[in-house]
Amino acid sequence: MTPSASSVRAARLGAALAGTAGVLVLAGCGSADAASSAGTTTGDASYADGTYEASGSYATPESVESIDVTVELTDGMISAVEVVGDPTRPESERYQERFIGGISDEVVGKSLDDISVSRVAGSSLTSGGFNEAIEQIKSDARQ
Repeated sequence: MTPSASSVRAARLGAALAGTAGVLVLAGCGSADAASSAGTTTGDASYADGTYEASGSYATPESVESIDVTVELTDGMISAVEVVGDPTRPESERYQERFIGGISDEVVGKSLDDISVSRVAGSSLTSGGFNEAIEQIKSDARQ
């Protein structure tokens, strides 16, 4: 039986609120694929090369939104990034599209430890969800 759209929306809203409040970490947010045993020391952390995924959420005046972030790490540097949004509101969709279109230029080629974005392509709220996901990725990638 397929869940109704309202029950799916309610479940997603509940998970996003919990993440936003910092009450609990979203289960299954991080995974490492093809992580090598050789790590890289950048700053105070050592990260395993690989592909990592995490979700982040953020509050807008109308809703709580979430994004999924996938980062490829090579030698402690971000070599690729992909962000997928699932906006619930048209305005959120516009801002997520702008953010997704500009995030690669902001983070690819930079150390994972140096990543903390505040505004990308005019989108500032989406940055909060991205930074939340990056913190989870840092935790998952640490050796």
